[in-house]
Amino acid sequence: MPTGWRPCLLEVEYPLETYDALLASIAPAAGTGRTIFDPATGEAVGDAPIHDLDHLENAVAAAVAAQPAWAALGHEARSAALLKAANAVERSAEELAQLLSREQGKPLNGPNARFEVGACVAWLRATAGLPLEPETLVDDGETRAELHYRPIGVVGAIGPWNWPMMITVWQLAPALRMGNAVVVKPSEYTPLSVLALVKVINEELPEGLLAVVSGDRNVGARLAEHPAVGKVMFTGSTTTGKAIIRSSADTVKRLTLELGGNDAGIVLPDADPQAIAQDIFWGAFINTGQTCAALKRLYVHEDIYDAVCDELTNVAKAMPMGNGLDENNVLGPLQNQAQYDVVANLVEAAKASGARILLGGNPDTDQPGYFYPTTLVADMDNGNPLVAEEQFGPALPIIRYSTIDEAVEKANGLDVGLGASVWSPDLQAARDVAARLQAGTVWINRHGAVDPRIPFGGAKQSGYGVEFGVEGLKALGVPQVING
Repeated sequence: MPTGWRPCLLEVEYPLETYDALLASIAPAAGTGRTIFDPATGEAVGDAPIHDLDHLENAVAAAVAAQPAWAALGHEARSAALLKAANAVERSAEELAQLLSREQGKPLNGPNARFEVGACVAWLRATAGLPLEPETLVDDGETRAELHYRPIGVVGAIGPWNWPMMITVWQLAPALRMGNAVVVKPSEYTPLSVLALVKVINEELPEGLLAVVSGDRNVGARLAEHPAVGKVMFTGSTTTGKAIIRSSADTVKRLTLELGGNDAGIVLPDADPQAIAQDIFWGAFINTGQTCAALKRLYVHEDIYDAVCDELTNVAKAMPMGNGLDENNVLGPLQNQAQYDVVANLVEAAKASGARILLGGNPDTDQPGYFYPTTLVADMDNGNPLVAEEQFGPALPIIRYSTIDEAVEKANGLDVGLGASVWSPDLQAARDVAARLQAGTVWINRHGAVDPRIPFGGAKQSGYGVEFGVEGLKALGVPQVING
């Protein structure tokens, strides 16, 4: 399991007839929806509504109408509503986790579906509890200046398919806490999970304040340019992020963009390979590698390179992969065919270049589902496509280095910088290396351990703006100075 802050794991048993009722409650009229299929089995999960631009316009209009009264409630009342929403999600935790596992593919257990629903509950509660008081900037007897944060208005939240529920909560919780209304656009791959989550949260919110529009890319593009939307939050690819920047320009929207990563980890020569192997594994393979801030390039000093490779292989061999509804599995399929092809092609290119396959790299194409085996690849240079391009799946390249300067240069050699990590028992030495890395967050002896109290955001082309903590709250408001 990943180290660091984590939500509670929700493992309470619920009658599954409530799962069927939840799925039915978000289903469109017969014959009007789009069928979503389980990436582990190919079986139908349910039908999602097909929302168009008219649905979006109606949702934005309702949000505009609902927002002023919500803003007028003040922080205390809005926080109380978020706490009630957290309780509602907790009551439906197992049903939501079952739906998430079927639609996204991630297993129920391990740092996966139940973990993700637990994170939704924890993030709602943590966001409700964050302090945000006016800041006195100057008070010298002649001048008094205070800094306040006012609601933006309507926030557009465009989410991904890898952590569809959790990242949606990352977006909507601070937006609502700050007095905004929210219109959510989920990924076309995982709309059911977000539709269900929003339905549950809306049990505790005023009508029209929070809406989800399950549409195609045209709907997302219109949301990004809509004149009534004051801010867009987006998690996804750098390419799409650049398109949102262009779409938002005419209305000068505020943006928070968490874009592509290709996170580097550097193992210093004094690290204990056995002690760090499991945490490195989960840093790389959480959600079967389908995580923006997962460890995707591992740089290991030549003195311990072979030992790290051996220990990681031992850990990886013991992690069962399969259908997420099997309680024993902790790794699942890739969520979709396109992502499967990306991973498979990058591993094949690594093989062709002469890289050494330590584990995996041999998918069983006869089984159903988008399963790609846990794969470790050694002996390659920094320009290999598996290193230079974000694989976003269960394949980790391991690169040998000789000096710290060489490792830092290689880690900083790409145009992305979401996260990074340094591994060593010497914390000061690790922090010294961390300070040289070009990334929004650098973890020491862990990777990807996000925390609702600590700001998180990217450097370089991994995006801009921050989420989480008080700084994340401020990013969902408009600063106003009252001087006098």
